[in-house]
Amino acid sequence: MGLDLRVGENLSIFKTGTQRLRIGIDGYNLAMPWGTGIASYGRSLVETLTAMGHETDGIFGLDVAGPVQEREALFYDRLARPPKHTINKFGIRRATTIARMLRGPVAQLVPPGGVDTRPFAERMPRFDRLWSSPFLFERAHAYFRTTRQFVRLRIPQPPAIMHWTYPVPVVLEGARNIYTIHDVVPLRLPSATLDDKRQFRALVQGCIKHAAQLCTVSETSRRDIVDLFDVNPDHVSNTYQISPIDDGLLAENPAESARLIEALFGLKRDGYFLFYGAIEPKKNLGRLIEAYLSLELDTPLVIVAGRSWQSQPELVLLPRPDDLASPRHAHLERRIIQIDYLPRHLLLRLLRGARALTFPSLYEGFGLPANEAMLLGVPVLAADTASLPEIAGDAALLVDPYDVSAIASGLRKLDTDAGLRAELAKRGPVQAQRFSPARYKMHLADLYDRTMSHTA
Repeated sequence: MGLDLRVGENLSIFKTGTQRLRIGIDGYNLAMPWGTGIASYGRSLVETLTAMGHETDGIFGLDVAGPVQEREALFYDRLARPPKHTINKFGIRRATTIARMLRGPVAQLVPPGGVDTRPFAERMPRFDRLWSSPFLFERAHAYFRTTRQFVRLRIPQPPAIMHWTYPVPVVLEGARNIYTIHDVVPLRLPSATLDDKRQFRALVQGCIKHAAQLCTVSETSRRDIVDLFDVNPDHVSNTYQISPIDDGLLAENPAESARLIEALFGLKRDGYFLFYGAIEPKKNLGRLIEAYLSLELDTPLVIVAGRSWQSQPELVLLPRPDDLASPRHAHLERRIIQIDYLPRHLLLRLLRGARALTFPSLYEGFGLPANEAMLLGVPVLAADTASLPEIAGDAALLVDPYDVSAIASGLRKLDTDAGLRAELAKRGPVQAQRFSPARYKMHLADLYDRTMSHTA
């Protein structure tokens, strides 16, 4: 349904349950070139809301300034090749940024203009309408650093609810604002992030102040938020989340998935361990590699991971690029296979054929890889910390992520005990049903009911 922009007519619909709502969802992470776990969260949220019969407005920070007929082409051009602007650049132009933010930015409608959007199908959910305000999030963060104030964004006839999928210092005027806080890792595990810890605390406090309701994705994160910020527990809703696995892939014959993976990578079904995610301290890849190499297993370890901050210490046991001719490199090349990036459909097929997912992360707000493995009936080695015991239940082998010998022992068990693998593979899909699309819809309906009953 298109948006009628006639002045004075409000198309926001204020009923939840089976009634239709207009709900805004930000594109902060969706616009990132390589995507993140939070981008997956955003995609799943939009797709679920659409399935529930709600309308969705996408709120982006891409520069589409220009004639209205050019905006859609500019939008997808910026999405494909974002300019290399940084928060620091906007911090340098501090006076200009503050003046502009004080006036309140206005997002422009991006009407359909004939662009073939199929190249973005895996990355962008289908919104009912798109809005964009140039460099909204960069400028908002620069403004917040200077003033500790949230930017007040305006759009004509705003939706009833604005659901920010990440703590950003922006309020949509005229809407009830929700902020999803996935975890409080910067405060629970300060050494694992580059965040300015005071800034992060102030940002979450700002979200609490402006939110009609806070959202999070596990009981672990909910307790952390309540405890660390002394917030009313009724003000924080745990909706959990779902793994966006296409029904067609779930229905695909595993033998066909395995055939494709062997053809592309030379990896046989049930013949490799898998790790995927960012290479950053909290993912604990360094201890996983040390544990794996200590065992001299014949089963290779496949790592699908893009390098993030402080990735070098995590990879210290692997050969350097200038060490490719050494015998050690030839030895390790047969045991550890590194892939920087895979499209999601190939990553999930690679996961389906793994002997086990290895995921000894130090801290997770939810832990999508563990849930995705369980959905596909893949055994999981996971950490016994933070949300992972809650998400994995009895469908994973849990180990102390700080103990290399415990990780090694878990790997050996999964490598040699076919009975254990079969049992975990059987339990996985059952445990994963705790986070089914049907339950997610119930949690979201409750969240939006609470939000609509909120009085400012």
